[in-house]
Amino acid sequence: KQGMLPLTFANAEDYEKVGSRDEIAIQGLADLAPGKTLTVQGTRANGETYTFPVKHTFNENQIGWFKAGSALNKMAEASASAN
Repeated sequence: KQGMLPLTFANAEDYEKVGSRDEIAIQGLADLAPGKTLTVQGTRANGETYTFPVKHTFNENQIGWFKAGSALNKMAEASASAN
């Protein structure tokens, strides 16, 4: 989980909405918090859009690591601010 956010479909049937050439954006990352549902917005080649909710299992520490890019980056930030 080093800088990568694993997501699961809140509704399994939403899997069928995603096409292999769709562009995907994840909405709500700025407010990422434990247990908070995020939203995926997909855009098809023809411009049609769709959204669906997704879930994550990160805790506060893991969110900090994700936002820093990795646990090592987060530790380096903490070390720098302590000095």
